[in-house]
Amino acid sequence: MVPGSSSVPPHSGGPAGTGEVLDPAERAEYDRLRTAATLRHRRARRLGATVLLLAALLLAPLAVVAAWVHDTVSDTGRYVETVAPLASDPAVQKVVTDRLTDRVVRQVDVGAVAASLTKVLADAGAPPRVVAGAQALTGPLDTAVRTVVRRNVDRVVTSDLFRQTWEGSNRRAHAAVLRMLTGERHGALRATGDAVELDIGSVVDQVRRRLVDQGFEKAAAIPDSDRTVTLFRTAELARAQDAMRLLDVVGTWLPVLTVALAALAVWTAPGHRVMLLVTALGTGLMMVVLLVALAVVRRVYLDTVPAAALPPEAATAVFDTFVRFLRDSTRTLLVVALITASAAYLHGPGRGAVGLRTGVRRSAGAAGRALGRAGVRIGPVGRRLAARRSVATGVVIGAGALALVLWNHPTVGAVALVLVLVLAVLAAVAVLVAVAAATPAGGSAAPGPAVP
Repeated sequence: MVPGSSSVPPHSGGPAGTGEVLDPAERAEYDRLRTAATLRHRRARRLGATVLLLAALLLAPLAVVAAWVHDTVSDTGRYVETVAPLASDPAVQKVVTDRLTDRVVRQVDVGAVAASLTKVLADAGAPPRVVAGAQALTGPLDTAVRTVVRRNVDRVVTSDLFRQTWEGSNRRAHAAVLRMLTGERHGALRATGDAVELDIGSVVDQVRRRLVDQGFEKAAAIPDSDRTVTLFRTAELARAQDAMRLLDVVGTWLPVLTVALAALAVWTAPGHRVMLLVTALGTGLMMVVLLVALAVVRRVYLDTVPAAALPPEAATAVFDTFVRFLRDSTRTLLVVALITASAAYLHGPGRGAVGLRTGVRRSAGAAGRALGRAGVRIGPVGRRLAARRSVATGVVIGAGALALVLWNHPTVGAVALVLVLVLAVLAAVAVLVAVAAATPAGGSAAPGPAVP
C-alpha cells in the first residue's frame, strides 16, 4: 500500500469502475436496483424453464409412442419379435384352428357323400331300414369329418413348424411392404410412381430353364422383357411413402428433442436440483397418463371388436402382444423418472434426505474404521480416488446413465440391475473414503492388505 493513501479503494461502496464513493442513500438505491434486476433475471429464468418444461412434458408421451411406432414399422426384426408370441398363444391358436377346420370341412360335401351311399344301397336292393339309416348319416359324417380335420389342424397349429412358418411369413411380408413404402428398388415387391409392381424375373428364369431341360430348346428364346406385373395402382401410395418418411424423422428426432428440452429446462432454472426433481416427477406423471390411456384404448378396442370376428380372449391377446413393448418402455421410463426424482430429493436439504445421508456416512465411517483397525491400508491410487470423491461419484452415476442409454430397449429389470451396480460402487467409494480418513498418509496403520 502506498503511504498516505486511503485504505478503502476509490470505488468501494459504488458501482465497479466508477471511482465514486456512494453515500448511504445512493448505496441503498443501488442495492435496491441491483436486487430488482436480479429478481427480474430470476423470474425470466423461471418463466423460460417453465415453458421448456411444459413443452418437454407434453411431448414426452408422443415421443414414446412415436419411437415405438417407428421401431415396429421400420424395423422388420422388431416387428417379427412383436408378433411372434401370437403363434404360441392358446387363444389365437384356437381361432386359427377353428377357421381352418371350418374352411376344410366346407370343401367336403358330406350331404353328397350320404346321398351317394343311399343311392348305392338302394340300387343294390338293401332293406328299406338300411337305406333310411344311410340317409340319416349326414350329421354323424359331418361330426366325424370335423373331428378328424380339427385333430390334424390342431396338431399342425400347435407345432414348432407353425411358429416357424408364422415368423417367416411375417418377416417376408413386412420386409416387402417396408421396401415398397421406402421406395427401395430391390426385392420382389416394389413401388414405381403410383403403381405397386411384382418382379417375376426369377420365375421367368426358372420356367425357361426347366423348359429347356425338358427338351424345349426354343424356350431359351423367351425374352427378358415384361419381367414385372403391375398388381394395382393407387393415388394413396405417394401419401403412404410421405407418411413413412415423416415417421422416420419424427420417430428418430422427437425423443431427442424432448430430452433436450427437459435438459434445457433444468439448466435454465435458477434451482437446478429443484427443477430436476420437478422434471422427473412430471415425466413420471406423463408416463402414468400414457399407461392409463393405453388401458382406455384397450377397453375401447375390446368393446368394438365383434365376437364373431375375433373372440374376446384372442382379441385381448392380439392387443396385449402388439403394445407390450410400448407398455414396457413406458414402465421403464416411469421407473427411471422415479429414481431420478429420488436422487434429486436425497441430494437436497430435506430432513429425511439429511438423515439418510448422515446414516450412510456414519455406516461408511464405521466400516472404514473397522477396516483400518483390521490393518487394511489404501495405496496411492486409492488415496487419490478418495480425495476426488465427488468426481468419482459423478463418473459412476454417468456410467450408469450411459449404460441405460446404450442398452437396446432396456426393461425395468435392466434399470434395477444398473441401479444396484451403481449403488454398490458408490458404497465401495464411500468405504474407500472412510478408510483413507482412518489411515494416516504416512501409512502408520498396522500392515495389512492394500486397497488399490
